[in-house]
Amino acid sequence: MAESSWDVVRRAVGGQRRHVAFASSLFASHQTCEALVPVLIGVIIDDAAAADGYGRLLLWLAVLAAVFAVLSNSFRFGARQSERAVEQAAHDLRLALAARVLDPRGGAEKGRLPGELTSLATGDAMRVGSLNRALPYGVAALTAVVVAAVALLTISVPLGLLVLLGTPPLLWLAHLLGRPLERRSEAERERAADASGVAADLVSGLRVLKGLGAEPVAISRYRRTSQDALTATVHSAGAKAWHDGGMLALNGIFLALVALVGGRLAASGDVSIGGLIAAVGLAQFLIGPLTSFVWVSSEVAQARGSAARLATLLSTPPAVTPGSSELPTPVRGEVRLRGVSHAELRELDLHVPAGELLGVVAPDPAVANALLACLGREVDPSSGTVELDGVPLPELRLDAVRAAMLVAAHDADLFEGSLISNVSSSEERVLAAAGADEVAHALPDGVHTELTERARSLSGGQRQRVALARALAVDTPVLVLHDPTTAVDAVTEARIAAGVKELRTGRTTILVTTSPALLATADRVVVVADGQVTAEGDHHNLAAANETYRSAVLA
Repeated sequence: MAESSWDVVRRAVGGQRRHVAFASSLFASHQTCEALVPVLIGVIIDDAAAADGYGRLLLWLAVLAAVFAVLSNSFRFGARQSERAVEQAAHDLRLALAARVLDPRGGAEKGRLPGELTSLATGDAMRVGSLNRALPYGVAALTAVVVAAVALLTISVPLGLLVLLGTPPLLWLAHLLGRPLERRSEAERERAADASGVAADLVSGLRVLKGLGAEPVAISRYRRTSQDALTATVHSAGAKAWHDGGMLALNGIFLALVALVGGRLAASGDVSIGGLIAAVGLAQFLIGPLTSFVWVSSEVAQARGSAARLATLLSTPPAVTPGSSELPTPVRGEVRLRGVSHAELRELDLHVPAGELLGVVAPDPAVANALLACLGREVDPSSGTVELDGVPLPELRLDAVRAAMLVAAHDADLFEGSLISNVSSSEERVLAAAGADEVAHALPDGVHTELTERARSLSGGQRQRVALARALAVDTPVLVLHDPTTAVDAVTEARIAAGVKELRTGRTTILVTTSPALLATADRVVVVADGQVTAEGDHHNLAAANETYRSAVLA
């Protein structure tokens, strides 16, 4: 079911309702005590001043001190509860986002750069979580207005009615003023996420950009995106300025009206000196809660904008629907595509017997990507089926498919940590087959050398060999490798080709590549052009007889 922005808000606030309720009660106590201070001062002036001696004055001063003690502690503990709710709600939202992005059914990451996902999980999640701070303040502000109104009614009925009848229209106007800010805030967060995504993308590919001399194009692209983000931020700031200025103007008019009515009542003798002082003090006190309404309204508007963005991600439909069947055991590794059509694939028929080392040459990279997406069940073909050991993939549990068939992408990332923790295997034969043993020997602490973020401390060829070792270490019945040696030299590539063939003997291996060294070791090679198999044979025969193969592999 699709989530709305209100669903995200309920998730953030509802999960912390105990802490939010506790914080609200503590803040309400704080504001009640704040409102009682001018009332008590007025009572002290009227009561203690008329009494003989200092007894009643000291009594009221003790009461005032107790009120201040409750006031101070209730705010301190309320702030602690609200901040805990804010951080926990933001954390829970980040977990929900991570769970959706990492969902094996996929779909959430489509069309979104990593930087955008990071922005959603940090800035937007924190904005929505901040509702757990804003709501207790809003409850406290409303409590303050009610207590002040009751106190004013006790002092003077006209003053109390003025406050009680004037506050609802003020809150309604605050809601109207918050609507443009909500729209502008959502646009601001979206543009900022785009800029963050582009920046992360450019930084990760900086070495490639320098090699291609494409820095000016990259800078121009980021400048445009950054300018869009700046424009959205300026518009959002303008909307916030109009919102806050409008609310302050409304509050000022309201307070001036309260002061005017109170002054006329005092001049006519309808209120005592203490009552007048209490009324003036309450009017001044009301500046705080009414200003809080401005802040709360702004926070709610911005949080709803962020909640809408989070809801869009959380509601992204999955790319595939898992089945419920298990694979027959033992898994033999026979792969068959029957009339598969997806993207650039056109009714593709392909049979890979169990244990075969198959080379697949796709002159068009889009065809290769479509084939890999279907084999990895990142998508389901629009027509036709992909079968593993005679069972269509949609009928199988996703974890069963992924455990039996691994598709190792060409651009697989490594993680910060030691080399051996990235490979998850210390077997020398696995490292040797991928050529990663040479990488380990070149590092100061061997396989235990700590790598930097995304292993940027390694060269492109070294990262590729470590990623290949990781894929080989899993030892799945079916392994699909996409261009695993594009960044290594010819000698190393030949060694890797021989190592992969030896290590994967008896296991189904599909090499989607145009590498002559890898294809020369394959039991069979097929050419997939225009979405269909157009030729098959071994490397030497195809190189001699097929022009498409020669231009893709030997050119």
